[in-house]
Amino acid sequence: MSVIEIEAEVEVAPGRARCADGTGQLTALFFSEDLGDIARAKAFCRGCEVRSDCLAGAVERVEPWGVWGGELVVNGRISANRRRRGRPPKEPRAEVVLPDTWELTYAEIA
Repeated sequence: MSVIEIEAEVEVAPGRARCADGTGQLTALFFSEDLGDIARAKAFCRGCEVRSDCLAGAVERVEPWGVWGGELVVNGRISANRRRRGRPPKEPRAEVVLPDTWELTYAEIA
Protein backbone atom coordinates (compact mmCIF):
# COMPACT_ATOMS: atom_id res chain seq x y z
CA MET A 1 0.00 0.00 0.00
CA SER A 2 1.45 3.36 -0.97
CA VAL A 3 1.38 6.63 0.96
CA ILE A 4 -1.20 8.04 -1.47
CA GLU A 5 -3.55 5.10 -0.85
CA ILE A 6 -3.22 5.49 2.93
CA GLU A 7 -3.99 9.22 2.75
CA ALA A 8 -7.05 8.50 0.61
CA GLU A 9 -8.33 5.99 3.18
CA VAL A 10 -7.86 8.42 6.09
CA GLU A 11 -10.05 11.08 4.48
CA VAL A 12 -13.38 9.39 5.27
CA ALA A 13 -15.49 12.53 5.12
CA PRO A 14 -13.51 15.75 4.69
CA GLY A 15 -14.91 18.73 6.55
CA ARG A 16 -17.54 16.75 8.43
CA ALA A 17 -15.44 15.61 11.38
CA ARG A 18 -15.89 17.95 14.34
CA CYS A 19 -12.21 17.71 15.26
CA ALA A 20 -10.99 18.64 11.76
CA ASP A 21 -10.65 22.37 12.38
CA GLY A 22 -7.81 22.75 9.88
CA THR A 23 -5.43 24.27 12.44
CA GLY A 24 -4.43 21.24 14.49
CA GLN A 25 -5.19 23.02 17.76
CA LEU A 26 -7.23 20.07 19.05
CA THR A 27 -4.48 17.50 18.47
CA ALA A 28 -3.10 17.80 22.02
CA LEU A 29 -6.56 17.14 23.47
CA PHE A 30 -7.06 13.89 21.55
CA PHE A 31 -3.56 12.59 22.36
CA SER A 32 -3.26 13.74 25.98
CA GLU A 33 -2.47 11.44 28.90
CA ASP A 34 -4.56 13.57 31.28
CA LEU A 35 -7.79 11.81 32.27
CA GLY A 36 -9.73 15.07 32.12
CA ASP A 37 -8.54 15.77 28.58
CA ILE A 38 -9.43 12.22 27.54
CA ALA A 39 -12.95 12.70 28.92
CA ARG A 40 -13.27 16.05 27.11
CA ALA A 41 -12.08 14.51 23.83
CA LYS A 42 -14.61 11.68 24.18
CA ALA A 43 -17.37 14.21 24.86
CA PHE A 44 -16.31 16.27 21.83
CA CYS A 45 -16.80 13.19 19.62
CA ARG A 46 -20.37 12.53 20.81
CA GLY A 47 -22.06 14.74 18.22
CA CYS A 48 -19.74 13.92 15.32
CA GLU A 49 -21.23 12.53 12.11
CA VAL A 50 -18.18 10.38 11.32
CA ARG A 51 -17.67 8.93 14.80
CA SER A 52 -18.13 5.27 13.81
CA ASP A 53 -15.96 5.64 10.68
CA CYS A 54 -13.24 7.32 12.74
CA LEU A 55 -13.20 4.54 15.34
CA ALA A 56 -13.28 1.78 12.72
CA GLY A 57 -10.41 3.41 10.85
CA ALA A 58 -8.30 3.73 14.00
CA VAL A 59 -8.78 0.06 14.87
CA GLU A 60 -8.07 -1.00 11.29
CA ARG A 61 -4.88 1.09 11.15
CA VAL A 62 -3.88 -0.16 14.63
CA GLU A 63 -3.42 3.39 15.90
CA PRO A 64 -0.93 3.38 18.79
CA TRP A 65 -2.72 5.92 20.99
CA GLY A 66 -5.43 8.55 21.20
CA VAL A 67 -9.14 9.22 21.34
CA TRP A 68 -10.72 8.10 18.07
CA GLY A 69 -14.47 8.08 17.47
CA GLY A 70 -15.19 8.83 21.11
CA GLU A 71 -13.16 5.90 22.46
CA LEU A 72 -9.65 5.64 23.87
CA VAL A 73 -7.60 3.48 21.51
CA VAL A 74 -4.33 1.88 22.67
CA ASN A 75 -2.33 -0.25 20.21
CA GLY A 76 -5.30 -0.57 17.88
CA ARG A 77 -7.70 -1.76 20.57
CA ILE A 78 -10.44 0.06 22.42
CA SER A 79 -9.37 0.60 26.03
CA ALA A 80 -11.99 0.82 28.76
CA ASN A 81 -9.97 3.30 30.80
CA ARG A 82 -6.55 4.88 30.97
CA ARG A 83 -4.20 3.78 33.69
CA ARG A 84 -2.08 6.46 35.28
CA ARG A 85 1.68 6.16 35.29
CA GLY A 86 3.48 4.73 38.28
CA ARG A 87 2.34 2.52 41.08
CA PRO A 88 -1.40 1.81 41.29
CA PRO A 89 -3.13 3.59 44.20
CA LYS A 90 -4.27 1.57 47.23
CA GLU A 91 -7.71 3.11 46.91
CA PRO A 92 -9.13 3.24 43.35
CA ARG A 93 -9.59 6.75 42.02
CA ALA A 94 -13.01 7.91 40.93
CA GLU A 95 -13.54 7.78 37.17
CA VAL A 96 -13.96 11.08 35.35
CA VAL A 97 -17.60 11.20 34.28
CA LEU A 98 -19.23 13.92 32.23
CA PRO A 99 -23.02 14.27 32.00
CA ASP A 100 -24.56 12.92 28.78
CA THR A 101 -26.14 16.29 28.06
CA TRP A 102 -22.80 18.07 28.27
CA GLU A 103 -21.54 18.89 24.79
CA LEU A 104 -18.27 20.59 23.99
CA THR A 105 -17.75 23.05 21.23
CA TYR A 106 -14.44 24.01 19.70
CA ALA A 107 -14.59 27.45 21.36
CA GLU A 108 -14.89 25.89 24.83
CA ILE A 109 -11.78 23.78 24.34
CA ALA A 110 -9.47 26.28 22.66
